[in-house]
Amino acid sequence: MAKSVDFPAGLRRWLTDGLPVPRQEEGFELSLLEDCDNAYRVTAAVGAKKVPRIFREFSRFLPDDAFFILEFYPEESLLARPSCSGERPAPEVFYSPYLPTGEILKTITPYLERMIHDGFVGFGIANNRKGLELFYSEEKVLTFFTDNHLRLSDFLHHHQIPHVTDLVLPADFGHDHLSLLGFARDLLPESLLSFSERELDSCIFCQELVDELDMYPVEEGLSFFLTRKEQEQIAVLMKQVIPDDDLVEVEFGSLLLDWSDFVTECEHAFEGDLWEYRQGLKIRDTIQLVMEAAPSPLAEKIKAIIAEPDTSFQNTLTDRRKRLDPPSLPAFQQDRFWYQGMVRNQGTFLRRDLIRQGWFKH
Repeated sequence: MAKSVDFPAGLRRWLTDGLPVPRQEEGFELSLLEDCDNAYRVTAAVGAKKVPRIFREFSRFLPDDAFFILEFYPEESLLARPSCSGERPAPEVFYSPYLPTGEILKTITPYLERMIHDGFVGFGIANNRKGLELFYSEEKVLTFFTDNHLRLSDFLHHHQIPHVTDLVLPADFGHDHLSLLGFARDLLPESLLSFSERELDSCIFCQELVDELDMYPVEEGLSFFLTRKEQEQIAVLMKQVIPDDDLVEVEFGSLLLDWSDFVTECEHAFEGDLWEYRQGLKIRDTIQLVMEAAPSPLAEKIKAIIAEPDTSFQNTLTDRRKRLDPPSLPAFQQDRFWYQGMVRNQGTFLRRDLIRQGWFKH
């Protein structure tokens, strides 16, 4: 018989006309990722007491290194005025650089119970090269991404979490998210009773983690999953197409995210100089070289991943009859649109360098 979920303190389901809250049982379900024939999303409802052990034991699949993921609401976002549509502020997401997995576990252990029980915090661990990710969301649901669903299914069965065909999640019922600061001291979980009010403030303890792990904010607009096989293929291709370039050592998934971040910055106002702007275009050059060297299915997948930032970048370009001369690189099969024109929202340094280069002369 499946076990009932013991919810974290920060997630409280609504009572229904004074009736008992319907029982929610532990379980998991899996589904193929969209546009990915051999990668899966595994979603699990799990009791709060099991999460620390699951997190630690999952980390053993990443014996060398990984990056930590943290989602929370910094103080400035909580103080922001609601939008006209009444939407609440969105959380910010931070990634650590790749670090030894043991170092990540040692750093987060003092914070683990607070992250689990605070209703406004999500966290996870991943290694893209191994095609593995675990994330425990603010909805207090475990989500895994993997290209080895059999191993992960066995892992969850080991933790007495059964496979179910119709998984019930907290989002299927009305519920509230609660900050740990919203509880009277005697209502806190026993594991949190020794913490001070300051230590229970997620704005403070999450920022401490960001500082300790040297984490950086990431845009969540670009979503994709590359399997281990695809990562290995791409690593080989990068050594072929840019053998002597520093970017050859950069994980390709990071380059895809960097291109998306660069486009987002250009949409608002690019504050770097011309050299930094060219570095952003160089990232797109590298992506293009990999696409043109990759077998068709992989090339089409990469093209689909970057389709949205590519379109956004084209929409922000002006003066497209002029061309910012690209650096000397091997011949491309496709004309590089990213060198034709200039972004509309130029910061002071970029505009200064463009004036010096004569960009605005007719």
